[in-house]
Amino acid sequence: MRIARVLTTAALLLGATVSPAVADSSPSASPSGDSAAPTSAGTSYRTATQIEQGRKATAAASTGDYLYWSFAADAGQRPTVKATVKLPASKRSGTQTWQLDVYDGLRRRQACQYGAQTRTAAQDAASVDLACTLRTVRAWSEPWADDPLPGTYYIRLTVVGLGTADLGLPVNAEVQVDSRDIGGSAAVDGSLAQPLVPGIAATSPRSGSGSATLFSLKPDGGWDSGWWSDRWVWTAIGGVLAALAGIGGYALTRGSGRPSRVPPGV
Repeated sequence: MRIARVLTTAALLLGATVSPAVADSSPSASPSGDSAAPTSAGTSYRTATQIEQGRKATAAASTGDYLYWSFAADAGQRPTVKATVKLPASKRSGTQTWQLDVYDGLRRRQACQYGAQTRTAAQDAASVDLACTLRTVRAWSEPWADDPLPGTYYIRLTVVGLGTADLGLPVNAEVQVDSRDIGGSAAVDGSLAQPLVPGIAATSPRSGSGSATLFSLKPDGGWDSGWWSDRWVWTAIGGVLAALAGIGGYALTRGSGRPSRVPPGV
């Protein structure tokens, strides 16, 4: 009975501690529908259109334009950027090759873990789909590394191969960013003092110095910078199980406290 009680207690504690970990591993929630989805794109890093994760942005442009959007990504997220380019119905002179690139707040081009980052559309194709899944955003990294870090990320969509006669043809683009929360498996011991959100120098009339922020969006709940992850939960689970194993082992080996047989004449 004592061992049964120990195992029952362990099961209850394990269930109570695993619940937060399971909740943290779910995909990030979609933003509220209060704000309208952007219907335009920027033409450079400085004019990139800000978009929220989970919300589709659209833009009308001309073939050959550079289209820029920006979004926020925090530690523990693995962003996936998807883009669809709707090509003109009029007959084109040949194939078109489109490319999707993602840059971080330091304007370092980030590698895609998987996804069709570059695709060629046939002459009669109505659209072309592109995708790029980044590596998991880390809370901290070595200065010489190019790991994704919390902050602003830039999306650049453009055509990289087409006939001269097709330049200027109208196109419509759709872009959406979704993230999966990876959790404690990607946690590191460290965090940035500030997220990599670009800013520009501005002169204050009074003090003569100051700064302005080029990007204003933040993740839901603000910038966490990796201070919490479900790794804490699993560490607590390990400690509880180790303590229960020690209690169970002691209960099995200590005996009844009296010798099983009494020697004759005692």
